[in-house]
Amino acid sequence: MNQSSPQAPKPPAIPSPTEFVEMTTHILRVVQKSQKVLETFMARNKEITSRIGKEDPLHLNEAFSTFIRETLGKPEAIVDKNIAFWQDYVRLLQSTVKRMSGETVPEVIPAERGDKRFKDPAWQEMWVFDFIKQSYLLTSRWIEAFLDEGEKVVDPHTAHKVRFFTNQIVDAMSPSNFVMTNPEVLRTTVETHGENLIKGLENLLADIERGKGQLLINMSDSSAFHFGENIASSKGKVVFQNDLIQLIQFTPTTQKVHKTPFLIIPPWINKYYILDLKPESSFIHYLVENGHTVFCVSWANPTQKHGSIGFEDYMMLGPVTALREVGKITGEKEVNCLGYCIGGTLVACMTGWLAGLGDQKPADLPDIKSVTYLVALVDFSQPGDMGVFIDEDQIQMIERLMDKQNYLPATFLSSTFSMLRANDLIWSFVVNNYLLGKEPFPFDLLTWNSDSTNLPAAMQSYYLRNMYLHNNLIKPNALTMKGVPIDLRKVKIPAFIIGAKEDHITLWRGVYAGTQIYSGPSTFCLAGSGHIAGVVNPPAKNKYQYWTNDTNPPNPEDWLAGATETKGSWWPHWVNNWLAQYAGPQETPASARDPNNNPNATEDAPGSFVKVRMT
Repeated sequence: MNQSSPQAPKPPAIPSPTEFVEMTTHILRVVQKSQKVLETFMARNKEITSRIGKEDPLHLNEAFSTFIRETLGKPEAIVDKNIAFWQDYVRLLQSTVKRMSGETVPEVIPAERGDKRFKDPAWQEMWVFDFIKQSYLLTSRWIEAFLDEGEKVVDPHTAHKVRFFTNQIVDAMSPSNFVMTNPEVLRTTVETHGENLIKGLENLLADIERGKGQLLINMSDSSAFHFGENIASSKGKVVFQNDLIQLIQFTPTTQKVHKTPFLIIPPWINKYYILDLKPESSFIHYLVENGHTVFCVSWANPTQKHGSIGFEDYMMLGPVTALREVGKITGEKEVNCLGYCIGGTLVACMTGWLAGLGDQKPADLPDIKSVTYLVALVDFSQPGDMGVFIDEDQIQMIERLMDKQNYLPATFLSSTFSMLRANDLIWSFVVNNYLLGKEPFPFDLLTWNSDSTNLPAAMQSYYLRNMYLHNNLIKPNALTMKGVPIDLRKVKIPAFIIGAKEDHITLWRGVYAGTQIYSGPSTFCLAGSGHIAGVVNPPAKNKYQYWTNDTNPPNPEDWLAGATETKGSWWPHWVNNWLAQYAGPQETPASARDPNNNPNATEDAPGSFVKVRMT
């Protein structure tokens, strides 16, 4: 029986005269707006360039020149890589010819599983886009091989810098990022008569306008989220406030609570509510449900008046003050603490400071019974990709950027972190927002990710130099806090240390180094996924996994080789098997820990500090 051939798709309808006029008017409005916005953009970048004071503050010219010169000094390795590349390219050309004639052939180089750039079916089904995709992937692999060779002959810092910025270029040049080589964008452009590109230009201009002359990509429809409702949703009260923090106490949900209160010190680079997005994914909600009295610091979003606040001021006005207030409010002499990321680094400084004080510790400060460190570095010898931005010249560049405002703008660090995962946090939105002309979806995690904070000049300079550049925190007595030498070897507090296997901000092997420093017992747990998803992994989702090991050998690879993998979230293991031994009996009436009964409580959680957007 004869089968009818498939019908050709209908061509898109031609716009009516009215539609054409409307589109032309729309374009003229966008062009008019673009002139003003682009003038602001150029002025902003001219100002930043003048403040930096150098044409090449990252020394990329020097790094790439050294890398190329040294690598080309061993031409035999490069020749081998070139031959392999061209052999594969010939195979690709041959397979493409076969596909053009209707044959089905395997890919020469398939995209990695989970590569969202090439998820549109046309990348596989249409030979021309399949050829473009595989050409890009082959070239990317050849560049990667070239970088591997260079790492053998240049110093590690230069090699790391060259690899990082080369990968930025490779990611940017993906065919998915261009109108004429992205099948989904081409299809949409034809279907909408180019309306997507006009809308995309509007989105681009709006992002530059919102960034006051700097491109600030909109990653989420933040208007869908409201504090105290569907983000930062746990109920509680602000029970203390100074210039730098609000201290939030959360309302118990169990009839009785554990004796020992729990204090959370989040990072001040973003807002605390990453640990309290919505009830089903809230770390804070989970702790409260398990009978803990939870306090959490909410940091101020610094302005010019905070510029002289230093790192040790952050410690004294932040965790030290919060520890004192928790003791006053609960009447307890011991507190369990948790520090997340840089908040964990600060908690480590506090424990070193308390150990240095010894018997001179103020009487109104409770003892710290246990500390949990979430993806927090105390040994900065393995900074990961952040290391490419850390040397004396770049720190001086950052200091020049901070001179005028006395703080580092939130957008600077936000852009840096986005570069660490450029395909996910930059280019996916370039395609969605600017090429396809779509609005971003409401996503609580990306709403939080975009809610960055400014960083005071004095604190930031101290942190970059003493932690990242000189790694002074693990050097006994190299740092002092309020006149007290810091020696983490004196810290005897039990520690639970969480690393995340795919963390690109604090590499898990660097986090693991903390197990070799403290004198007290340290328990290390390795979570699946990365810096955020590895930490915020509620049990109900049954995602990822974690690894545990009863020993802490010096080499993290030995730890991993002997570790046991368990599916799901690490939260229950931590709460039931570790924190329980320091939580005290669950016998205290909830009414005694209800912040609504505190006459000194002011506003409802999440408080006003968390609502201050970056300036």
